[in-house]
This record gives sequence, C-alpha cells and structure tokens, in this order.
Amino acid sequence: REGIGARALEFAILTAARSGEVRLATWDEIDVDGKLWTIPGERMKAAKPHRVPLSAPALRLIQSTPRMKGSPYVFPAVRGGALSDMALSQVCRRMKVDAVPHGFRSTFKDWCRSNTSFADEVSELALAHVNSDATRVAYARDELLPKRARLLRDWAKYCGSTPAPAGVTPIRGRRG
Repeated sequence: REGIGARALEFAILTAARSGEVRLATWDEIDVDGKLWTIPGERMKAAKPHRVPLSAPALRLIQSTPRMKGSPYVFPAVRGGALSDMALSQVCRRMKVDAVPHGFRSTFKDWCRSNTSFADEVSELALAHVNSDATRVAYARDELLPKRARLLRDWAKYCGSTPAPAGVTPIRGRRG
C-alpha cells in the first residue's frame, strides 16, 4: 500500500514497536549514521528511553519517506500533526488483513521463540517489555544492542522473504 499510514505500519512491523511510538516518532529521534532510533521515556510504557536498532530495510523506509515542512514527525498526518491512533489499523482494514497493528508484535515474539536461537531476554528488550522482577531489573543493565540489532536484521529478512510453496507428498508413492 502507498501512503504514510502504510509506511508507519511497515516501520512498526520492522522495529517491533508499538503503534503509538511509531506514530509520534520525530526526525530528531532518528540517528541514521548510528542506525538507531531513540524513543524518549515519556512515550514509553516503562517511562525510560528505549533505543531501537534499525535494520537496513527500516533505514531505507525512513530515508525514502519525504519530510513534511514544518512537521517534526517521521510519519505525519496530512496537515502535519501526528497520525491518528486508528491510522495503522485502517491500513490493515483496507488491505483486508485480519490483524491489528499490535498483533505484529505478538507475531514477532512467536517468530523469535519458534525460529531463532536468541535468548528470550533479547526479544523482551526488543519489545520494551517491563520486567516485574526487581532483582533481575537491578542486575540487567545491558541493553544488548548488538544482539537486538542482529535479531531485528533477521526479522526484517524474514518479513521480506516469500515462503516456499508447500510440497505435496504423494500417498503410496503414486504421482498424479
């Protein structure tokens, strides 16, 4: 699909970010050279800044997104303000995809568990989930950025791939 909402949804999928984080993303949060998006704490569920490594497809997407004069937003609404909270959901509806934007985060987590050997904490950090275990939080100070960068690179590769057609195994060795 064309349009800013579609680009925002694609960016949300590639970064495993919440739609609100993406809709309110500003250009000054993006470090193209460092391949990093830093979301301020006031926009995060845990109220702490969150750094998101940007894969090559995520970088290409934002670099090809035109800047709207007078708007700080990476994905601005038509008049330059922030996209509405329904903009990404509307893209799914128009595409007749039976999903909601937040569901792609769940898909990311399922993919991490089923298709990678990354430790669970790497995907949890990528999703910016809040750990309720105070002791673990006290000792877990590393953001694991290099591992998260590899994880998001692999995720982007997976998202951009086309599944191989399913093979049909003949019953009783007959081919028809």
